[in-house]
Amino acid sequence: MRTLLALAAGASLLSSTVLAQSAEQPAPDDWPRWARDLGGTRYSPLTDINTGNVGQLEEAWSFRLRPNGGAGLLGGTVPIVIDGIMYLPLGNAVVSLDAASGKELWRHEVDGGLVRRGVSYWPGDGKLQPRIFYSTGNSLVALSARTGKLDPKFGDGGTMTFEGTPYSYPPSIYKNVMVIGANTPEMPLGPSGNSRAFDARTGKKLWEFNTIPRPGEVGHETWLDDGWKGRSGVNMWIWYTTADPKTDTIYMTIGGPSPNYYGGDRPGNNLFGNSIVAVDAETGAYKWHFQTIHHDLWDWDLPAPPVLFDVHKDGKTIPALAETGKPGLMYILNRETGEPIHGVNEQLVGIGDVPGEWYPGTQPIPVKPEPLSRMYWDPSDIVTEEDTTPEHVAACHKLLDSYGGTFFNSGPFTPFFLHEPGDPPRASINLPHNGGSNWGGSAADPTKGIVFVNTSESGSIGWIEKRDPKGDYGRGTANSNQLYDRGSLVGPGAYSSFSATFETADGEKVNLPCIRPPWGRLVAVDGNTGDILWASKLGITEALPKGKQDTGSNNTFGGPIVTAGGLVFIGATSDRYFRAFDEATGKILWSKQLEYAPMTVPVSYRGKDGRQYVAIIAAGSGFGTPARGPDGKPRNEEALIAFALPE
Repeated sequence: MRTLLALAAGASLLSSTVLAQSAEQPAPDDWPRWARDLGGTRYSPLTDINTGNVGQLEEAWSFRLRPNGGAGLLGGTVPIVIDGIMYLPLGNAVVSLDAASGKELWRHEVDGGLVRRGVSYWPGDGKLQPRIFYSTGNSLVALSARTGKLDPKFGDGGTMTFEGTPYSYPPSIYKNVMVIGANTPEMPLGPSGNSRAFDARTGKKLWEFNTIPRPGEVGHETWLDDGWKGRSGVNMWIWYTTADPKTDTIYMTIGGPSPNYYGGDRPGNNLFGNSIVAVDAETGAYKWHFQTIHHDLWDWDLPAPPVLFDVHKDGKTIPALAETGKPGLMYILNRETGEPIHGVNEQLVGIGDVPGEWYPGTQPIPVKPEPLSRMYWDPSDIVTEEDTTPEHVAACHKLLDSYGGTFFNSGPFTPFFLHEPGDPPRASINLPHNGGSNWGGSAADPTKGIVFVNTSESGSIGWIEKRDPKGDYGRGTANSNQLYDRGSLVGPGAYSSFSATFETADGEKVNLPCIRPPWGRLVAVDGNTGDILWASKLGITEALPKGKQDTGSNNTFGGPIVTAGGLVFIGATSDRYFRAFDEATGKILWSKQLEYAPMTVPVSYRGKDGRQYVAIIAAGSGFGTPARGPDGKPRNEEALIAFALPE
């Protein structure tokens, strides 16, 4: 690896005060972690930009990410800011910028992997200087935060290669502990999904947590008939954790077991699949868990970690967390015990008929808050001409008619039924498809106990079929030995949604959901009561006629932040808008359409010039065709854009 230095005079030193900043509360002007603080609140205490002046917000500077192409892979990437210096991964490099101007201070070029999603900051320990960490898959790399050079005091010359399952995202750092997850394949048997921890000073391995409990461990009894042996999945795939410094607890969100849609060879509830797991930060010792889905058959891997805040209820202050996920449910729990604060019921759910499958019969459904996305469907929930256009409505009815005029739906966790060759189409529709809430997760105002989360609405349709050895079931499962998998009228795979393609008046082909709008919302939940305070449409559909565009839209990729200025900032939608909502009312106070969709989480900080900034990466999602210029070539103008009030 080589490092290019472009350090401006006087900009090379970080203050010792900042280097020793409290692990419990970051400096007010900084954004030192992916979700800003250990609790993952994404709450900035800055108030310069507020409800009264946010309408004046304008672009202050921008930084072009990868002029030679490839910036689409940076969707979901969030920079960090410490003492006016920004650190940002570019896939093939890590850069340091002046956060007030975007001027590049140093550049570290990466060999042997891609650096995505973020980098991690370690403030040093008084003897060792601050470091920037990243991962290339099987190695953790430490850079000097001041120069961008490899730190030779870490690992072997600045790099520590770890054994076991790769993890391609930055470590989560708590004090001197670095926690990583695992990138497991979608095959039934394969590499372990265990989480691991290393010493940020030396790279020494500290602990490993068995995400599939071994004999004698808590949860092992939830794996029947030896279904745990050699099992893959059950991994922390997200790129950050949250932690409570008062109890030295780290909260990990664990995904579902493999394979995704058939569990006949893994009977039981399958802990710690789809669970929040609380462990001791120093030792990895189990404290408690809460499982949000028993025996996952929907590929609803638990995504973002919980956001931490305090709840005031019945005259008591309760240390709390809120967890959201792809089913569109929010669980508000006591973060010291895992007990629900507003109640959770084990609710009867539908049971399918796939041979050999093990159906749990019940799933945990919160009493409050109510579901953040719709979970029930009947034939009345299909778009009308009043909602969209006659062409779209006709396409949706044609799609529904091809499945016999209806779908099976039993509400939350609707099962899919066996379909054999020659059978008439009998499909289920399961809502909300790919979200609810995905990796964008939640933000919280800890001064009020209010949680903000964006959700998407759609319906997954199809059935379960015996796997065709020649079929493409997606996600690297070509050689899987599982007996059954998802399918639909379009063929093998689980990616059929209740959406239809139609042609607009100008000849453009557009695919839109067939359920009635809204298709995306930003929701505010009072954590103290479990009540929904407001729910605003998030996103527009520009392909529809004027007057019908306010539909809300898919916002799977991205999430909100909240500020003490009373604002919730969010991108996340494919309409390319970056928006500011009034925290109190849900009203849009400012919006700016960008050249590329800002499908990530923004940040807010104060630069060395004293101004408050709000910044976000606008690079799209990495899916689909990149934006092209008149010559047909990709423009490659994806950028990090910083906004501020006029000087």
